[in-house]
Amino acid sequence: MTTHSNTPAGWYPDPHGAPQTLRYWDGAQWTQHTSPEQQAQAAQQVPQQAAGPDPRVQRQVQQQAGVAPSGPGGGTLFSEPVLVVNQKAKLIELTNEYKVMDQNGNQIGSVVQVGQSALKKILRFVASIDQYMTHKLEIRDAHGQPVLLLTRPAKIFKSRVIVERPDGQPVGEIVQQNVFGKINFSINAGGRQIGAIKAENWRAWNFAIVDHAENEVARITKTWEGLAKTMFTTADNYVLQIHYQLPEPLLSLVVATALTVDTALKQDARGIG
Repeated sequence: MTTHSNTPAGWYPDPHGAPQTLRYWDGAQWTQHTSPEQQAQAAQQVPQQAAGPDPRVQRQVQQQAGVAPSGPGGGTLFSEPVLVVNQKAKLIELTNEYKVMDQNGNQIGSVVQVGQSALKKILRFVASIDQYMTHKLEIRDAHGQPVLLLTRPAKIFKSRVIVERPDGQPVGEIVQQNVFGKINFSINAGGRQIGAIKAENWRAWNFAIVDHAENEVARITKTWEGLAKTMFTTADNYVLQIHYQLPEPLLSLVVATALTVDTALKQDARGIG
């Protein structure tokens, strides 16, 4: 299902074929039909993409994450050797939002939480109970079109993330293996394990991603967002380095892992480091 580039993310042509009609998918159901006037109003709410390279992102990649500059990629979420994932800073986090950039700071995608009811937002405001709630996220390309859909069911101790294509076709799952010590996840597809994500410290901030043969294929490094953001906001920033072009579905699952690692773990307590 495709949308025009000036169509707000989450809005799609009417699935029943009604002409000049958009409907919104909130992660659970379609909204009612919208008029052309409402469509135009919604289109005006599309956020502007960041323009040009950002030297702050280049410093984040090279100095904070220790990733050396590499050759140019293909300009998409699935063809860049380095992805920078920066969470939108908020004093109170009611909706998870992330900007995804290449190693030069050009925005090539985003991650947005969808399907939250007003009641759920209220509960997130008054209590730290995120882990007991189901979370749905859309990974979107530079034009705001979904490329992967992720669902993290409500958890008590261990996280599980279900990854699908926009048409509902399953890609695989990311499943937490342990609770104590260094957190590890298995990467599963087609009923078998095709890789793993291994935390390198007990805080689970840096990860090595390996294939089925235990060869490291990618690495996730948490970068410090600064003292003010760490103490007073919910922002988390990461850098993903993919060592070489990966086959599907491992590539999509590695990208999904890097772009949702914070939601998958959802630590209630934040620290400095």
